[in-house]
Amino acid sequence: MSEKARPEVTGFYDERTFSVQYVVADPETKRCAIIDPVLDFDEKSGATATINADRILKFVAEKGLSVEWILDTHPHADHFSAASYLKEKTGAPTAIGEHVADVQELWKGIYNWPDFPADGSQWDRLFAEGEPFKVGNIDARVMFSPGHTLASITYVIGDAAFVHDTLFQPDFGTARADFPGGSARRLWQSIQQILALPDETRLFTGHDYRPGGREAAWESTVAEQKAKNKHLVEAKTEEAYVKLREARDATLPMPKLILAALQVNMNGARLPEPEENGRRYLKIPLDALEGAAWG
Repeated sequence: MSEKARPEVTGFYDERTFSVQYVVADPETKRCAIIDPVLDFDEKSGATATINADRILKFVAEKGLSVEWILDTHPHADHFSAASYLKEKTGAPTAIGEHVADVQELWKGIYNWPDFPADGSQWDRLFAEGEPFKVGNIDARVMFSPGHTLASITYVIGDAAFVHDTLFQPDFGTARADFPGGSARRLWQSIQQILALPDETRLFTGHDYRPGGREAAWESTVAEQKAKNKHLVEAKTEEAYVKLREARDATLPMPKLILAALQVNMNGARLPEPEENGRRYLKIPLDALEGAAWG
């Protein structure tokens, strides 16, 4: 089967975090990958749950699918990843881009974790730029897509590309680039690489914020993004885009879960180990993200 094969893509929308999770299946072999799964977390009570992940597992079982990969596009700042939980349930290997080590090195300093291993060893597979793999018999490859984070990657699986926080739906625009290690200029370059894919390539984003209250949506094409993406229509050059992106980012508050989520997600989606009383605790550094807008 060639890279132009058409996988079956099913999106699962999480209202709490505006996140889209995916099951990407080869209809011939019934093998699949799970991309960017969400572990439920209520920051008000500190409660965790596996509602989203269990919904995905139920779907996989009902469709008779076999999970071959559990993939994250980057260490998420706005939700916990369920990759570790899904590995326990399925035995499938976890994977992420190799530049996750750069994110780990940056954030271990923010959390004051000098002994934290910033080498990506918390995942079963670290993908390099251009590295090929398969989902069933469907050819897949990795594109390094930094800018939103140091480690962001795009998974190109057959005729589908999973771009997460680079492009959103055309009516919402593009991702922010003001997190530690982010770069609006590098994000522009990553977007151009994605838009160099064939026009008919299906693009699947990792969030949808439902502008105007419309129904959640997460699929477009390269051609649609080139013609209609609100930020790319307004800013047609790199310099114009950087100016637009940086001005907008300066007004945005940090995601409410960033300081909680990064310490879980950069550790391979593992929750902190229980302390002697059996409870787990998050560590929240104060005044670590100076200059961020309040919201």
